[in-house]
Amino acid sequence: MKKLPLRNLTLEISLKPFFSVTDEAIEKTCRQAFEDWRQLIKWADQVSIMFWTGDGTEILIYDGDLDREMEWARYIGSVNPKWEVPGDPEKKSIHARPYLYTEKPAVITYRDMKRIIAAMKRIGTEMTGKPVRVGETFDPGTEFAKSDFKYKWHNEICMANTGGPKSFACCYAVLDGDDRRYAGFPNGIPQGTTLGTFLGRQCQHMLTDLGFDYIWLSNGFGFGLETWMTRGPMFDGTKFDASQANEIREKILNFWRTFRAECPDIPIETRGTNLTTGIDLASDAVPLAEIYDGNFKMVPPPNSPWAALNSDFGLEMTGFMSHIAKLPGDHDYPYRFYTHDAWWHNSPWLDRYAREPHDIYMPLSVSRIDAKGNIEVPSRLSFLSIDDSLGQMPEQVPNEVIPHIQEAFRRAPDAASPVVWVYPFDEYHRMTFDDKPARIDELLFADWFVRSAINSGLPVNTVVSSANFLATLKDKSIYAQSVLLTPVPDAGTKLSDAICEHIENGGKVLLYGPVRNASDRLLKILGLNKADPIDGTFTVDLAFCPDELSKNAYPTHMLHRPIMNAGGYDAVTVANDATALASVVSASKEKRAASVYRADPSWKAGAVAWVRGTNASQYVLDGDLISGKAHLPISDDPATHFHADHLMRFALDRLGWSFTFNRRSASQKTPITFIARNRGAFYYSGFSQDTTVEVALRSPQGMPIFLGQEAEIIGGKARYHMPRAWRRECRFFIDQPDGGIVTWHENTAEMIGLKRRCRVTGLENATVRFYAEPDRKPVSFVINGSYPYFQGPFADFKEVDDAFGKHWVCSGLTGTLLIGY
Repeated sequence: MKKLPLRNLTLEISLKPFFSVTDEAIEKTCRQAFEDWRQLIKWADQVSIMFWTGDGTEILIYDGDLDREMEWARYIGSVNPKWEVPGDPEKKSIHARPYLYTEKPAVITYRDMKRIIAAMKRIGTEMTGKPVRVGETFDPGTEFAKSDFKYKWHNEICMANTGGPKSFACCYAVLDGDDRRYAGFPNGIPQGTTLGTFLGRQCQHMLTDLGFDYIWLSNGFGFGLETWMTRGPMFDGTKFDASQANEIREKILNFWRTFRAECPDIPIETRGTNLTTGIDLASDAVPLAEIYDGNFKMVPPPNSPWAALNSDFGLEMTGFMSHIAKLPGDHDYPYRFYTHDAWWHNSPWLDRYAREPHDIYMPLSVSRIDAKGNIEVPSRLSFLSIDDSLGQMPEQVPNEVIPHIQEAFRRAPDAASPVVWVYPFDEYHRMTFDDKPARIDELLFADWFVRSAINSGLPVNTVVSSANFLATLKDKSIYAQSVLLTPVPDAGTKLSDAICEHIENGGKVLLYGPVRNASDRLLKILGLNKADPIDGTFTVDLAFCPDELSKNAYPTHMLHRPIMNAGGYDAVTVANDATALASVVSASKEKRAASVYRADPSWKAGAVAWVRGTNASQYVLDGDLISGKAHLPISDDPATHFHADHLMRFALDRLGWSFTFNRRSASQKTPITFIARNRGAFYYSGFSQDTTVEVALRSPQGMPIFLGQEAEIIGGKARYHMPRAWRRECRFFIDQPDGGIVTWHENTAEMIGLKRRCRVTGLENATVRFYAEPDRKPVSFVINGSYPYFQGPFADFKEVDDAFGKHWVCSGLTGTLLIGY
């Protein structure tokens, strides 16, 4: 069995499983943690245990006395509530008050914690034979443990309103002076001490004294002010103001510098924000590029938990990809899976996910392309957490989760996916801090729009920064099979020239966003002219709609808010050979292009599509983290408002990759889909938000046939009824007349020298394309043969090597095909 490429495996745990801190009890708990995850541990080079000791207040108040009782996270619910829960006047909700997780939690001192850490390292090394390190956590918010420091002594550090008024500590806060004793400040805190200086020095003392090896900065700490919100100091929901961008940038960077001045060598791992690089820049001036380049000895953030919290896979995936488009020192990056919640009385694997692996297979379909053109996937893996809110560690969870994790890593991407997001990582930073701060609205619009398009079924799971894209263009094979997805690039840039040349030399590109800064060359390629922008209420004219809605058609009403959408619709179609896919008409009868497709014969099969884009959402300014209002935009009703993110999927259809969703009405949620390449195969993964919705697929090679799934051939597409969470191997693409049902099943090999036998049934005068593993060559193609399949008859397949890789093709097949290889 192939070893997983894991540099590090992190098991996150609270202190709740330590119901007693006797040596015997500590030993038993430690052994269970390593035993439960043994099958995954043995494939990692290193094991980390990350303790959710408290909320980080235990660091802030540490005075060096190891025998002092430690405040630790022994609660269920909000320990420092800063909001009123509607409809709960008696405060019974766990969001309104904390509950002890057990009747008599253990009393734990700092010395006890030191014993627990030492036991984890000793027992882990003994049981696994691997290096074992232990980490501590710091959280800026109201959860986990009581904090007099944050909410009584020094509430001035809580500058963010994420969980209610003055609820979250901000990394660039400055402390008022006091005369309390702290390990790093025995005479008290001097007036004006930065939080970076104070926390860094306290970490250096406490982590060293207790034996911790690294620190985890949680919930966006270190990256800005309102790191859960799409609003912040630069965007209040009604207007953008970048005048403070550089000042805020310096404050954030000063945190990292001052922290590192006091705590120079202890590694830092990060949760990062819950949003995307572009949104973080537009709302909070988060200088992610400079944090990455600052030699701060930090690990970049993993994927966020949005999928578990509210099924917002689009936000999880766009945040993940935008954060890894660039990496610190071209470093590796982590993936994190949400197994239990140690504080909020839920266990996502068992309840939120209902034991379905969609939040494993879909994020692990993600890959990035580095500056040398290499495909990179996560090499660090974390589980939050291995214990539940009651301090139990049910073995059911690792037993069920580990096989899916193993399979996802076994089939990790080794080539670019069919859609590659060319992410303008450096450009977005320049637009925020350098020459174009007035355009920060474009950053929020663009990233939120891609987020919405992914939630509408657009399969985006490979990312490359614009700098890495330009560095790797010489190798034409990297992007030959892919559609490039990127915002309309600015005139006069290398990226704009490269995109134009890519299209004119046979490449396919899907552009989105306003064209006001596009070059004349790109506008000519698109067949567009600039026009005065219009916004407000539109009537949408869909000239091309591949979806089928049996009860109600898509609504034609759409509201385009300029604040959410970087201005108005600003283009008209002028080229006769540009195909209008959609247009909008204002109340005053002004018409603008909404989406176009163009393919000039001189482009060597190149093609381009463009979607202007509308975020069908708005801000509700009053609300809190519990209600969900004010933190994220609120979506317009899809039954009454057209959602323009669908146009991205429609445009991709014209570029050769069709993802059609057949449903009763626009109110039904579409499946979320991705495709990853591994050893010649195309691995389709998805999450059916409504399992009654039919999925109809076609690729440039034909209709994809999934292993173990029936495909009904209608309209030149393979139609499937998929379960809630799915991941299917595809090595066969076919073309044949409508009406049949085609299946691919695995047969037993039963022949020396064969690895697999694939049986495809239901072929009717079909052209079949077959993709084997790159180190395997088919031995025989038997058509309508009989056991033991030595006599044929044999089909005559031809070997082809094109942009999609080496494969075998045969036409005119009817009946059953058996391929052995």
